[in-house]
Amino acid sequence: MSLQGVAIDGKSVPVMPLTVAFLVASIYAVAISGDMPLKKRIDTYSRGAGASDLLLMLWIYVLAGAFASSAKAIGSIDATVNLTLSVLPANLILPGLFLAACFVSISIGTSVGTVVALVPIAAGIASQTGANTALITAIVVGGAYFGDNLSFISDTTVVATQTQHCKMSDKFRVNVMIVAPAALLILAIYAFLGANVHAPAQTGDVSIVKVLPYIVVLVTAIIGMNVMVVLSLGIILCGIIGLIAGDFGFYGWFIDMNTGIIGMGEMVIIAMMAGGMLGMIKRNGGIDYIIERLTTRVHTRRGAEMAIATLVSLVNICTANNTVAILTVGGISQKIGDKFGVDNRKAASILDTFSCCIQGILPYSVQILLAAGLSNVNPIDIIPYLYYPFAIGIASVAAIIFRYPRRYS
Repeated sequence: MSLQGVAIDGKSVPVMPLTVAFLVASIYAVAISGDMPLKKRIDTYSRGAGASDLLLMLWIYVLAGAFASSAKAIGSIDATVNLTLSVLPANLILPGLFLAACFVSISIGTSVGTVVALVPIAAGIASQTGANTALITAIVVGGAYFGDNLSFISDTTVVATQTQHCKMSDKFRVNVMIVAPAALLILAIYAFLGANVHAPAQTGDVSIVKVLPYIVVLVTAIIGMNVMVVLSLGIILCGIIGLIAGDFGFYGWFIDMNTGIIGMGEMVIIAMMAGGMLGMIKRNGGIDYIIERLTTRVHTRRGAEMAIATLVSLVNICTANNTVAILTVGGISQKIGDKFGVDNRKAASILDTFSCCIQGILPYSVQILLAAGLSNVNPIDIIPYLYYPFAIGIASVAAIIFRYPRRYS
């Protein structure tokens, strides 16, 4: 995947590669921390880059790359795309993908798992139909945040309700009132955009056996299996099918997995540098400074709700992890809410929705980097098409300004 430029009006315009941008920012972060010896600064950065939760995501990158490459080698992607094209009319492919991503994400409660399962299929559909690959990829990423925001088993839902001391069902009621109109609007937009999608002149044969790895990945993810186990099962199943069908030999399978893992190398580097920068920001008190400065300006209930939204958004930008952002500001958000009479169910909804909005549009978030790697597009190219994350952000700001839903405001 190349990160060297973006297409504007059909022309390739050079942009700063993300790896270089993060390298410059990392050097600056280490350089300005003058209150510590250089070795300690580097150690602090390195601990952030090697944090346990970050390393878990890097392992998911590695497994996702190996699975995607193995599935492609045995023809699973083509078979799944052919099955989708044979079932859905061409003008319903875009809204169908969005609904599929919404269903999968709310079932498994993780945007990462949804991206891993559906983005390769979406990229294949884009290739077959001539649709914009960045748009198709963004549809899946947007739908992935539908479930990340609303699912009862989502990490963000669990953390938001625990820190604000409210029931998940109560938070869900508030949350769905805010984001449901946005989801319906985006579904209508995709239906409109999909009217111009043309089905390929000829659809290839559908091999159910070749579709099986994706079916297993989806089913095991939906029943709640760990995403690393899910991907490992998918890799093993691809290997078994490929060896039996003669798509590759044993050594050839290893080569295909290696190709997929290497393809994720750039994503791994960016994620590690982002983690290192977070370590430096925390060490220098950056997050505490943001929280302190914002809370001194709160005077009204509406202002308290906006402060909670701003806090979680800014911390999410720093951490590139919506669950960590909610954990970081959850306690202070509850204090702000209690002081100014903010309903704890509304506060939990604000924390979850704004964190998902910001996470969904960060070009260096785990989900977008993973989606970009799996679809072989520039992360920056995906951002303009992330209609759903932008829509829930706008809907959430409107809910604060117009005190909606009234019962919880």
